Amino acid sequence: MGILILLACSCIFGFVLFSNVLLDNRDNEFNKDTKVSVIIPARNEAENLPYLLASLKEQTVKPYEIIVVDDMSSDETYETAESFGVTVIKNTELPENWTGKSWALWNGVKESSGDILVFLDADVRLAKKALEILLKAREKSGGAVSVVPYHKTEKFYEKLSLIPCILGVLAFTSPFERLSKSKGMYGSCIVMTKQDYSTIQGHDSIKSEVLDDLTLGKRLSDAGIPIENYIGYQLVSFRMYPGGLRSELEGFGKSAVLSMSTLRPLTMLCIAIWFIGLLAVQFVTPILILMGSSYAVPLVIGYIFYTIQIIYFLKYSGDYGYLLPVLHGLSSVFFIVVILYSYYQVTFTGSVIWKGRQIKVGRK
Repeated sequence: MGILILLACSCIFGFVLFSNVLLDNRDNEFNKDTKVSVIIPARNEAENLPYLLASLKEQTVKPYEIIVVDDMSSDETYETAESFGVTVIKNTELPENWTGKSWALWNGVKESSGDILVFLDADVRLAKKALEILLKAREKSGGAVSVVPYHKTEKFYEKLSLIPCILGVLAFTSPFERLSKSKGMYGSCIVMTKQDYSTIQGHDSIKSEVLDDLTLGKRLSDAGIPIENYIGYQLVSFRMYPGGLRSELEGFGKSAVLSMSTLRPLTMLCIAIWFIGLLAVQFVTPILILMGSSYAVPLVIGYIFYTIQIIYFLKYSGDYGYLLPVLHGLSSVFFIVVILYSYYQVTFTGSVIWKGRQIKVGRK
């Protein structure tokens, strides 16, 4: 009984962290005369771009302009974007001390003429009312908003991201982060005014940061600009790593260890307790069952508790099919591999790899 109580307490920490902070779908007011510039950084995104650009064309509120910044792609990113009739900028160099994404966004903003900036990753897909609701949410906040998109997966290796993605959502919806005076943002979908962007000198002020989104949010917070973070649910979604397991490992590995250092201590404590309880029910349970131990019974019940909780989280955060939400231990193993890989990069090589580039950690 004591073990069951401990596991229940561990499981409760998940509910403490998770808030279904959905984008408000009610008819809030916003200035319909505002010019909206959508800026999309794209490096080898020829396969993803058609989904995003097509969804932007169908929005209930039309962007004033759509700017795709081709970040030295080796595929048909430029031609794909151009075929949709949007503005395409082709970056041909990466200056020293800049990361590729920040340089792309910086150049996109310089070419923009809108009052509101919407930064979207190329793998994002928008429901028809998404842009309208994003603009209403930004107007209501009086500052900037970001969204953790709903994760759509197709292949088995993509579904291994279940636990890393849930932990990411828990970190962003944590009450300790939401109530903090210094908030980060989620880089896949960010909306802010150009004036606020200029106030903090935009991406020029964070040009060397690997965690550009988290750092950008903290710059805004430090400048007294309010930030609200949401989960995308039925409005904003993405398919993160259709390119293979290696890109998935590199994608999570580039920020796994670094992002932990940015979280509030209480958020980290709750996540650690939740994850330790999860590992206990995943890996100690089968051992005790094989041993015929009576302690296996409360652990099996704990496993069921965690599984139901994970399925509840996924209702709002991602589609992972039916198998992995039950056999979530497979995803925990993947997460441990990600953490070890990320730790190795940060500690021993001093750099992380993403999209064929080696990015030094902590460079200025």
